[in-house]
Amino acid sequence: MKKIFRIFAFVISGLLIILIAVVAYISIALPRVDAAPDLAVDLNAEQVEKGRYLATHVMMCVDCHSQRDFSIFSAPPIQGTELAGGEVFDHAIGLPGVFISPNITPAGISDWTDGELFRLITTGVKKDGDPIFPIMPYHNFGRMDEDDIKAVIAYIRSVPPVETNHPKSKADFPMNLIMRTMPKRPAFEKKPQPDDVLEYGRYMVNAAACNECHTDFRDGKFVGEFLAGGREMQFPDGATVRSANLTPHETGLKNWTQEEFIQKFKSYSAPSVTLAKVSPGEFQTIMPWSMYAEMSEEDLGAIYTYLQSLPPVENKVERFTPAP
Repeated sequence: MKKIFRIFAFVISGLLIILIAVVAYISIALPRVDAAPDLAVDLNAEQVEKGRYLATHVMMCVDCHSQRDFSIFSAPPIQGTELAGGEVFDHAIGLPGVFISPNITPAGISDWTDGELFRLITTGVKKDGDPIFPIMPYHNFGRMDEDDIKAVIAYIRSVPPVETNHPKSKADFPMNLIMRTMPKRPAFEKKPQPDDVLEYGRYMVNAAACNECHTDFRDGKFVGEFLAGGREMQFPDGATVRSANLTPHETGLKNWTQEEFIQKFKSYSAPSVTLAKVSPGEFQTIMPWSMYAEMSEEDLGAIYTYLQSLPPVENKVERFTPAP
């Protein structure tokens, strides 16, 4: 019997040593990406305007790095908080930790170089070498044109500084370790010309990270067909919204014309539209309609063209379930 206990103790000790070694390797050796590049972004007016359009109406930097008003339909940013961070993503919406969007006005990024910001946006690795939680779709941004990323950096450098003192994000165990395995080197591509409508639409769908919400995601991985919808997103009150099917199936966008698709977005365009107040139990969405509404018709049309080229997937989605 003693011999059995000794063997058992040796096995347990061996497993603990292996576990400690694995944890140490992940903590020290990962993430493994290149050093921040040595670059200086041009802050000319054209570059800044290009970055404003991308950050506000395509990549949705403003959407997450602001505090949103969920008492209004589609939860637009609260005026005065744009890019100053402070939005909380935590257990109440099903996430493995408490993640708080940082201040990316000049007050929050004054000690970051352009190269460090560029690496963060495209690999998810901070200046200190630690990873961020991929609620920011850095995997998508790492497949964009480098010039578009530089334009976004130019824009956030140009906005008025806002002083804040947000708490730091903190991932639960073991997500704090899993996060270190996620960053990878970017695979940049040149932005297609707008007259190559299909490829340009594909590029814009990636830049807008449509897949992040419109592909079903469960237990830390994508499980649904690409852009076929059905991903569940919880609200703090217990209500659930599910993303729409964007493939050209009858349960998706098959019967939508390009004009209908574009006008769906433009129907939320300010200042002609006042977004409705939303009472508890009423339909709400995290889709930032009023921000996407200012995307150009050319870009929206290209996105439609790309979506119509996808394989049709049958997936009828129950869009909203009120809180119990």
